[in-house]
Amino acid sequence: MMTPPKWVLILGASSGFGAASARGFAAEGYNVLGVHLDRRSTMDKVRALQVDVENMGREIHMFNGNAASDDFRTSVLEQIGEILRANDGHLHVVLHSLAFGTLTSLIPTEGLRGVTRKQLEMTLDVMANSLVYWVRDLVAAECLHDARVFAMTSEGSEAAWPQYGPVAAAKSALESYIRQLSRELAPHRVTVNGIMAGVTQTPALSKIPGNEQLIEKALSKNPYNRLTRPEDVAAALVNLSNTGTHWINSNIIRIDGGESSCA
Repeated sequence: MMTPPKWVLILGASSGFGAASARGFAAEGYNVLGVHLDRRSTMDKVRALQVDVENMGREIHMFNGNAASDDFRTSVLEQIGEILRANDGHLHVVLHSLAFGTLTSLIPTEGLRGVTRKQLEMTLDVMANSLVYWVRDLVAAECLHDARVFAMTSEGSEAAWPQYGPVAAAKSALESYIRQLSRELAPHRVTVNGIMAGVTQTPALSKIPGNEQLIEKALSKNPYNRLTRPEDVAAALVNLSNTGTHWINSNIIRIDGGESSCA
């Protein structure tokens, strides 16, 4: 009897940790379902990812739209359900790697008017609340059981960085959701863990004000004398999804080469 294929769903699949993870899981035999938000100018990287995964002999289905939209999520989940049923499969891994939010001060200051209600609520909705909505609906659709859920957080959840307040709040909320979901999903044999990567050169990092200082500090602290790479995180996620990791649950797992533990 043939073993049903494994499937990974990646929210934020077209760049950074999401794209590296898509390639990493595909190399280990997973088929890929990717949600991304890209305009025409950045679609080349999406096509490159599709080619890479297909060249590994795996299926890849990409869905371009706003992951925080209820209508888009409903449409994508219907399509995912059809794909999984046609392949006698279910989701084995879900990775939440959405990095779209407002970077600004909370309080008006010189040159900055401060975050608006719309910006703050959008940031929390995309980077935190969406995890709950996607996981909840996947469970309701009976697509998620005996599975691993990972969500990308950051050290900014426990520190105050310039103009990072809205994203910091979202990351803190995300970590709270991780703890709660890990409890509520245990009957479904679904584990939920947060991933706190070291400072990594990604499109999201380049948008953080003062990222040069973050990079310099990380390089001075990391025992390997380099930044974390998206591929480092992808490799760890693949291994954390292997059989025998079901007792790793409700954690914030640092993947940083020891950067966070060095003064």
